[in-house]
Amino acid sequence: MEMPAWRMVLTATVCGLLWMILHVYRVLVSNPRKIRARLERQGVRGPRPSVIFGNIPEMKRIMQLQALKSTESESGDSLESSLQHNWPPKIFPYYDKWSKEYGGMFIHSTGNIQILYITDPALLKEVSAVKSLDLGKPTYLAKDMGALFGEGVMASNGVNWANQRKLIAPEFYLDKVKGMIGLMADSTLLMVKNWEDQVDALGEPGVAVDIRVDQDMQNLTADVIAKASFGSSFSQGKEIFAKLRTLQSLMSMTSIFVGIPGLRHLPSEKNRHIWRLEKEVHAMILDVVKQRIATEDGEKDLLQKILEAAGKVGDAGNSLIPNSDRDKFITDNCKNIYFAGHETTATTASWALVLLAAHPDWQTRCRDEIRELCGDSLPDADTLRNMKTLAMVIQETLRLYPPSTYVAREVFQDLKLKGILLPKGVNLRISIPVIHRNPDIWGPDVDQFRPERFAKGILGACKVPQCYIPFGIGARTCLGQNFATVELKTVLALILRRFRFSLSPAYRHSPSFRLVIEPGQGVNLLLERA
Repeated sequence: MEMPAWRMVLTATVCGLLWMILHVYRVLVSNPRKIRARLERQGVRGPRPSVIFGNIPEMKRIMQLQALKSTESESGDSLESSLQHNWPPKIFPYYDKWSKEYGGMFIHSTGNIQILYITDPALLKEVSAVKSLDLGKPTYLAKDMGALFGEGVMASNGVNWANQRKLIAPEFYLDKVKGMIGLMADSTLLMVKNWEDQVDALGEPGVAVDIRVDQDMQNLTADVIAKASFGSSFSQGKEIFAKLRTLQSLMSMTSIFVGIPGLRHLPSEKNRHIWRLEKEVHAMILDVVKQRIATEDGEKDLLQKILEAAGKVGDAGNSLIPNSDRDKFITDNCKNIYFAGHETTATTASWALVLLAAHPDWQTRCRDEIRELCGDSLPDADTLRNMKTLAMVIQETLRLYPPSTYVAREVFQDLKLKGILLPKGVNLRISIPVIHRNPDIWGPDVDQFRPERFAKGILGACKVPQCYIPFGIGARTCLGQNFATVELKTVLALILRRFRFSLSPAYRHSPSFRLVIEPGQGVNLLLERA
């Protein structure tokens, strides 16, 4: 006897609901519990999570308590003492609290994402040595943070990542970056000229002028990466990057909520703003691409090279990037280049200026070295390579204020490291600032600015060289490392050659997390001609 149509519909509906309930239970309860249980059986502990939110409510409570303590305790701090503060516990107080309770390795969760927090140097060394595609970037980067990162080379995994890296990495090799020094210097000289005009207009000989410099650093590095990426279309590039900057700010506000299922799909005001910006950026990048293809001017900027990469074929004669994915490949990697080539340099340059302003002896040493090597000429690849003192300052700045806060990885297949079986699905989170401030690795003066520790390179600076990780670790080390390092040297060299500077009374030392570690209240310097 044939089943009535209504009964078939009812049966299908009930089966669908049961499947959905089971799926939700598996995502929210079953899988997270299995991951935690497998780690707990190996002696790994951590704070107890709630269903749906994980440890987020407790994280927020700890942050609120820390904010109250900071307001009460820091009002009388001198600038000198605040510059030596160990800032990570203030920005991430929950990790500081849990580290004291559970040790240097513990499990916690944000939503349904299970995170293994690691500060053990031995385990870090093993993680950095993994070449397998079974350990990659967290999938939440392409999902919850997809508006900013998409599935570009910074956030993709597996064969997709391997193909993108193969296509893009050569464009950031040092020999290619050397060819960009001229445009880096040109942009910096425009900023320097603007500062000189302000000093001449507002000050008197020997009198310093108060200038907010961190915003100029943001504008400068946006100008450089826009010219490097878009060539003659760099004005459009700057508009794109301005929108991406807004997108970054919006997403940093919601980063603690990563892992709460469905949150990114809710039509909240913030989400609607994020969706609108994502569409605008996507359309603007493709508009620049269409113009570039139409003009066929053959400019060999990064955009042109990405376009060429999108059309390359593999050894088997097949396209490495399918036609259906090319627009996304182009837009996502333009966004990734912005983040890697812009934010790292802007924030590090700002922190370097703060530290040099607070340590005039190192400022003088760097200036003397630059003048000796360059004279009246602009820096080139050879002179930049020989700026050893400036290199030490940059390395120490990156140790104290690494732009990235974590090395984040996801385990895609069970993996055994240092006798610990890491279950599939667990996320690893290695705290870069905590590793950089481990006195057992760096010595008792970890909170002090001492560039001389790098006089003999990284090997001479710390006991475990794998623990210096401002640009990440292993196969997923930041592709923009060479670009950022060369640009930092170029920018700082041209500033130091023209100006002496000290910290303004208006400066307030307040490192803040906005996906990168930024000076929360800006950087005001007192500048005078050198």
